Formats: sequence, C-alpha cells, structure tokens
Amino acid sequence: DVTRGAPVSHYRLFPKALGQLVAARGVRELHLALTQGFWRTRIWGQPPLQAPAGAELWVWFQDTVADVDKAWKELSNILSGIFCASLNFIDSTNSVTPTASFKPLGLANGTDHRLLRYAVLPREVVCTENLTPWKKLLPCGSKAGLAVLLKAERLFHSSYHSQAVHIRPICRDASCRAVSWELRQTLTVVFENFSGTQGKKGELALLRHGLHVPELAPPGLMLTLSPADWSLFKMFSRTITEACPLASQSKIYVDLSVKDKEKELLEVSPSPTSLHEAVVQGEKRTYAVYDLLSPSLFNTSRSLNVQLKMTWPQDSLELSTPVLHAHRYVSGYGLQTGKISTLIYNTHPYRAFPVILLETVPWYLRLYVHTLTIITKGKENKPSYIHYQPAQDRRRPHLLEMLIQLPANSVTKITIQFERALLKWTEYPPDPNHGFYVSSSVLSALVPSVIAMKEVDMEQSPLFTSLFPSSDGSSYFVRLYTEPLLVNLPTPDFSMPYNVICLTCTVVAVCYGSFYNLLTRTLHVEEPSKGGLAKRLANVIRKLRGVPPL
Repeated sequence: DVTRGAPVSHYRLFPKALGQLVAARGVRELHLALTQGFWRTRIWGQPPLQAPAGAELWVWFQDTVADVDKAWKELSNILSGIFCASLNFIDSTNSVTPTASFKPLGLANGTDHRLLRYAVLPREVVCTENLTPWKKLLPCGSKAGLAVLLKAERLFHSSYHSQAVHIRPICRDASCRAVSWELRQTLTVVFENFSGTQGKKGELALLRHGLHVPELAPPGLMLTLSPADWSLFKMFSRTITEACPLASQSKIYVDLSVKDKEKELLEVSPSPTSLHEAVVQGEKRTYAVYDLLSPSLFNTSRSLNVQLKMTWPQDSLELSTPVLHAHRYVSGYGLQTGKISTLIYNTHPYRAFPVILLETVPWYLRLYVHTLTIITKGKENKPSYIHYQPAQDRRRPHLLEMLIQLPANSVTKITIQFERALLKWTEYPPDPNHGFYVSSSVLSALVPSVIAMKEVDMEQSPLFTSLFPSSDGSSYFVRLYTEPLLVNLPTPDFSMPYNVICLTCTVVAVCYGSFYNLLTRTLHVEEPSKGGLAKRLANVIRKLRGVPPL
C-alpha cells in the first residue's frame, strides 16, 4: 500500500531519486512547479495547467510523520538539489497550511489539513539548469520521443514557460485492489511571434508532456494554434524522428477547432492518424491525433513535422473569454499604508458558483482585517466561510481563505488595507529598491460547463481527463493564479553607511596615526655643540683681559 509509505520498487520507468524521496520522507502527494512569466488569461484563454510565477511546492504527508515541519524542511532541501532551484529558501516565513484549498488529487484516506504544506517563491528565476534535471526524469530523456522537441534555447525564448512534477497515488484498475504511484511531468509553453512594432499576436502553442507510471494515460503533446503559419520546426527548430522505445503510447494532439464554427476545422499536414472530439474546460474541441507508434506515420519521411497554413481570418481564431478569471493589483501612495484589490470575473450568462480564495501575504505587510470588503454588483457579498491566521513577525505569513459566491455575469471586488513594517537593515535583499514580491492569490472552483461531457467520452479520453478533471461532466475543476504583487517598503539609504565608513576610517587613521607616532617615537637630548675657532680665540683674548668668557 503506497499510501502507507511503502518503498517504490519499480524503477524501470519511475525515477529512483523521486521514489526514494517519497518513501523516506513520508510523502503522500507532491506537486512542484517552476514557472517563468504570467499566463495572460484574457489573451490566451483558459489556462491548461496554470502555476504562479516562480517556484510553487505543495505536499501532503502521511499521517505517520511525527514532525511535519521538519519533514517539510528536509524535503524542500532535497528537491532544491534535485532540480537545481532555490527551494532551500522555503521556511516558516513563507509556508502556510491551507484548510480549504489544495485538496488531495489522488487517493486519500483523510484530509487532515495539518498534514499539508504550501509555499511559493515568486522571485525564483527558471532557466536551463532547471530544465535539464527535469528532462533526465523522463525514461528516454531528451534522446527520443516527444522530448526531442525540448530545446532549451527555444523554450526559454517564449512568453510563458512552466514545468511541473506531480506525484500521487492512484488505482491500477477499476476495483482499486492495487495502488501505484503516478508520476506526471507537464510542460506548458507559450510562443508568440510579433510582426513589426504593433505587438500583433502571431502564434500560440501549448506543450504538455505527461509521463504516467505504470498503467495510466500515455504521454501526449497537445498544441493549440492561433493565427499564423505554424509548424513544429518553426517553433522548436526540430522535428520528431521516432517515439520513445519505452512508451506504450505516444501521441500528438493538435487543436483544429474554429471559434463559433463547430463543423469547420483547420487543415494540417501531413494527414493525421485520426480525429478526436472532446469537451475540454466546457468547450467542445476537435483534435488531430498523430500516433507516433503507428508504422504508417514515418513511411513517407523519416521525421514528423506537423504544419499548418492559415486560411481563416484572424477574428475567427481568437480564443473565447474564460468563464472565470481574476485580476489583482496594489494601490495607495506613500510608504506607510496601501491596499490590495482583487477582481474576480464570472462571465457565465446564467450560472452562479462558489469560489475559494487563498491569500498569502508576508509578515512585513500588516493586514487590517477589519478593512476587508467584498462588493458584487454594488452590494456587500458576505463569504460563506472565512479562515484567517494572523502573521507573526519573522515567523509566519498571513493566511486568509474565503468561500465566496459569484453571481452570474458579475465582477466581485475584494479589498483589504495593509501597513508596511520597518525591516532590520540585514533583512533587505541585495536590490532593495526593486521591491518585495507578494505571492499570487489562488482561486479554486468547480466551473459549470455549457456542454456536458459524457462518461463514455471521459473513458475514451484518458489524457484529457487526467489533465482536466471533471466531477460529473456538468462542471470542471479550475485552479487559477493572479498576478504576483511588487510592493515597495521603506528603504534606508544604503550609500550613507558607506560614506560613514569612509569618514570614520579617515578620522581613525589620522587620530590613531598621530597618537601612535607620539607613543612609539624615541626622543634624544642633544648637548649644545662647542663653538668654532673664532669663539675660542675670543675667549682667550677675554681671559687675558680678565673678562668672563662667552
């Protein structure tokens, strides 16, 4: 039973480094995401697997773990070494224990929130040294299969890049008599080509590479197209030559849907192996499927380069506005007080639904909870559930969770005021004038779907049901993240200590040098020298005359 901390023994596909870590630290679920950039919901549509900017880590521990905080600290340090990230900076000042958000995604015997830890490092910069260990976790690495496309210089020359690792316990069969660990690696990338200086949107592609061990859905690559001539070689500077020999299934899904035209599809070449229809996040989409294990796919050529030439007008290919999206900003003037405002949009024409809002604010921003206001359509909106854990200076951050009902076709504004604290001069980062980051807010909701998904479709679409879980077909789960905030704090003039040090050193050197010179110098008394020949002659004459000598 893997949920009780049994060791992982299947290392043919499962990485041994992660398997030993899960067993040794009593981990029940682990979710790690490293993201560069921010997902622009209004332009790019509903995010597939959104993550906040920087590094995000949330873990469920086994109930057999005696000291969760100690295990959390050790786990973050080990993951920091595995993925070459700054996860070792996770401590009590940026870790929280949510009570309503981040429920287990796999099998769970209980939901004791005391076994959950969540932390975000918004300043973390994702680069090549983070991608390389992520690719090494794949069975074939970057030598074959879909991972051949993962060229670092192309992936990081993008508008959005997010790589994640998810580990959870799952059932091997429908009866759930045996339980296994599932490792899912996802990579989401947004490419945008801009023509001229107008900032015109060129192309958008989402890459998701999933590894499921041992019996779940196959790895897959899903591409969402936008108005531009598009090809795999144009985006990744590479083509696919073969499937991973260890993969039981390896497929590429290309979204051919056209806005408001269900019967019209985009044309791609070469011809796909098959077409697949699925309801993804409340919208019906048609995908061209390329099965890399199909012998006929590589008969005509040695490589696969999926291409698309645009024949539709740009307006028909724009993505629809998501039902749920949010915006967050900080307002106020001066360096004493301020206000955090969050706007939550529900664009569904006739359905209302609740949403869980999670706010994590650092301790140096002292929240005034009595100023919390929630306004919807000009009226006060009282939350159904609220949990607030105040911060402690230099020990833990603020934690605010609320369950808010969003009426149909509405905008809900949430505001709360704060006061900036004064830090010690040793607590400032090397670039204090850049500002201090506040991690993103987290929105969790079951969004109602206009098009219901049948159970038969869910069974035939294992990739989509794993990436986009649906409760009963009439709604789908969405977790959104707002923008991280950049707040300025009262910052001392760090050039002044330098001037003081220089002046003090000069004064000390002059004074000390003078005293040292006086204390260490040796003084000699010189006797008056005798006179010369003229003086001696004068004294002889004065003696003869009886006059006292000179």
